[in-house]
This record gives sequence, structure tokens and C-alpha cells, in this order.
Amino acid sequence: MRYSITGDNLQFVTMEIEDGETVWAEAGAMVYMSGNIEMKAELQGGLLGGIKRKLAGESFMVTNFTSHGGAGVVSFGGNAPGKIFAMDMTGREFIAQKDAFLCAEKGVSWEIAFQKRLGSTFFGGEGLILEKVSGSGMAFFHACGDLVEMDLQPNQTYKIATAHVVGWEPSVSYDIQAAGGIKTSVFGGEGFFLTTLTGPGKIVIQSMTLPQLANSLIPFLPQPSNSS
Repeated sequence: MRYSITGDNLQFVTMEIEDGETVWAEAGAMVYMSGNIEMKAELQGGLLGGIKRKLAGESFMVTNFTSHGGAGVVSFGGNAPGKIFAMDMTGREFIAQKDAFLCAEKGVSWEIAFQKRLGSTFFGGEGLILEKVSGSGMAFFHACGDLVEMDLQPNQTYKIATAHVVGWEPSVSYDIQAAGGIKTSVFGGEGFFLTTLTGPGKIVIQSMTLPQLANSLIPFLPQPSNSS
């Protein structure tokens, strides 16, 4: 399988697959495909798997795309302005925020994950339910805004604004801490808590969250008329 990521802040990933090769994606993620690609919905992991997917903000069923009669092309895009990043999952795992997973090769598996610390669940911005991706092959993730990927060294720590963490490897320690004193928390504009990530391991950070994007558009939306 070969792939290319096209675009700037409205990106899509195009995957070139060989005859008989299958890739899979979230329902509704497909942008275009060649005529020899067969598309088939699948309840991955059975009914329980579908329920888990809905809890994590993903589609109830996934869609398989298989090439027949030669090589084929299929393209996928995210559901909001942002970036797509690729990760080879062979021999590794990645923990991601809800709704971050986009598509993958057939050998990649998806599972639900939970925050291990109660405080992180309520104040860390990522919520209780996360996604764990592992297996073998390439996986693709999507997040709002621009992205920064970092490989943290042992005991190297970054403090990140709430909900700006897209994902991290399991070797990375995830926690929260107070942003500062009361004056800093109230008037500093960063909230009361910051997310802390401590290496070793890979982390991905986004410049804008989906709620931030939605809030920035509210002043420009048409207002309902009060006329009778």
C-alpha cells in the first residue's frame, strides 16, 4: 500500500492498494475511489464492538474497501478543518482522543481505552473514553487545526492547554496539574488546569480544538428572527 496526504487545512489521504488488498475506515470518511474498489460495511467486533465505537465518538459500523482486477485508489478525509497524520502501527500502540481515528490497513486494530486517573477524566479535557490503536500496518488520524509531533525523552515533560492533546504512546505518562495561582487561573485565559505529558514516547498536539472552532463561528451565524 502506498499513500499520499494532500491539501493544507482541509486534507485528505489517498491510498493506492493492490489487487485483493483491503483497507478500512470510519463510515462516511470516503472522499473518492476508483471504479474497481468494492465498498462493504462491517460490524467490526460484533454488536459490543459497535457500541464501544459509538461511545468513543466513532461510527457504529466501519467500511472495508477492497481492490479487484488490479490496483485501485481510495481517498479519505476528516470531518472538520485540520490535519491528517500517518503512523506505522507495527509493534506499537497509540492512545488517541475520541473521534481521531480515520482509516487504516486491514492489519490495524481499534479498541476502546479509558483514562486511568479520575482527575484527568474531569479536568484533562480528553474525557473518560479514549481510543487505542495497535496491530500491523499504517493507520491515519485526523484532528482539528495544525499538528505538532514530538518524541519525548525519558522524564521530559510538556505542559499543554486542556484538550489540545491528540494522542500519545502508552509509555508516556498523562496527568493534570494546576495552571498556577488563582489570579493566573482566572485572568490568564488558560483555565484552571493544564495537561502534563512526560516521556519517553511520541505525542501529538493540535493548535485548535473542535469546540474552539465552533465557538469562533458563532458570532457569524445567522440569528433567528423574533418577528411574529
